[in-house]
Amino acid sequence: MTMTEVSSSSEKDRAEYRGRHWARRLALQALYQWDMSGGDISELLDQFSRKDDILRANAGYFEQLVRGVLDHEEDLDKQLTPALDRPMKRLDPVERTVLRFACYELLHCREVPTAVILSEATRLAAKFGTDKGSKYVNAVLDRVAISLRKACAA
Repeated sequence: MTMTEVSSSSEKDRAEYRGRHWARRLALQALYQWDMSGGDISELLDQFSRKDDILRANAGYFEQLVRGVLDHEEDLDKQLTPALDRPMKRLDPVERTVLRFACYELLHCREVPTAVILSEATRLAAKFGTDKGSKYVNAVLDRVAISLRKACAA
C-alpha cells in the first residue's frame, strides 16, 4: 500500500466517523423530540432532513438509527432494564434516548466497534444531558454491552 493509499484510507475513515457522529447527534435530537411530543415519524425525518447539520451527517445512518429505535423501542427497553437503577420512564430524557440508540447500535450495527458506540454515547450524554448523565450512560452501557454483542453473535 502506498502512502497516498494509506492517507486516502485514513481520510475516508475519518469522514465516515464524522458522518456517523453527526448522524448520532441528529438522531439524539430527533428521538428526544419524538420522546417529548410523539408525532409522525415521516414528518420528523422530513423536518430533520432539512436541517443544515444533515449535510455533515451520514443521512442514511441517521434514518436507520431513528427508525430502528422507534421500531424496536420495546425490545431496547427490555434489554436495558436489568442494568438500570430505576424505571426507564424516570430516566432523564436525554439519557433514555442515548441509551436506546446505543443499545440499538450494539444489537443491529455489528460493523461499529463496541468502544466507538460507548464513546459516542458517553460523549453525547455529556454534551446534552445532565451533569452526571454521561457517567450513568457509560455505566449502564458497560453492563449491557458484552451480553448484547454476544447475543448478536449467536
